[in-house]
Amino acid sequence: MTASVTIGEFSRLTHLSVKTLHHYHDIGLLTPASIDPSSGYRRYGTDQVGVAQLIRRLRDLQMPLAQVRSVVEAPDVVTRDRELRTHLDQMERELVRTQDVVASLRSMLTLPLTPLSVEYRFIPAFRAYCVVDQVDRADIGPWCGTAFGRLNDIAARHGITATAGATYSDEFFADDSGQVIAFLPVAPDQPAEDGVELLDLPAGFFAITVHTGPFTDFDRSYGSLGGHVAEYCEVAPGPIRELYLAGPGDVPDPADFRTEICWPIQRIPAPKG
Repeated sequence: MTASVTIGEFSRLTHLSVKTLHHYHDIGLLTPASIDPSSGYRRYGTDQVGVAQLIRRLRDLQMPLAQVRSVVEAPDVVTRDRELRTHLDQMERELVRTQDVVASLRSMLTLPLTPLSVEYRFIPAFRAYCVVDQVDRADIGPWCGTAFGRLNDIAARHGITATAGATYSDEFFADDSGQVIAFLPVAPDQPAEDGVELLDLPAGFFAITVHTGPFTDFDRSYGSLGGHVAEYCEVAPGPIRELYLAGPGDVPDPADFRTEICWPIQRIPAPKG
């Protein structure tokens, strides 16, 4: 049996403030069971308590109101659960990212920066299967997951064992959006493959260091290598390259990731002294 209660009583039942209940009514998220036409007093049914508690929990998880509405107004349980799973998956990814950032901050506070080891290398031109796109920096993680998933499938089919990598345009760093090319080196006579481009990447000289650990700390290695290049080398035009010696598909622990950062330079500098 459903009883009718005042908005104050409903507030106590659900732990939602009266102000919040007014707001949810105004936006049509949680409408009172009845409104007195003369006084305007709102009354709620006790059968609405479950919905109100669901809304409160979703908002505690920082779910946007538009998404809360999709859950509350879902036509069936399957649709509702799909919306909830999507948000929970997003929350878990954000939690992992937060933990990585906290670990990085702690290492900055407690551990000295590892002395930089730089190798100079000429990399000849090579042919590669490529996924080319304009990518926002905020989307780079999911984009790489999709792009390298596609390249890994091709590598498995053709028995290709080359190290995959990516190039990042200057605009990607300066404007938070720019061209990114995920690539998988192949033989010069490799046939075309659906879903990827077959491109020739240019030769060049590079100053190279190896970043060990999660991608959260990339900026520290970039900063050290870029500072070294500015001090000892002549910078060349062209995108920065990354070569993924050991990445998410190779080792389970991000602490074991190994990535070569390749900074383009005009020539190999003369030895000091």
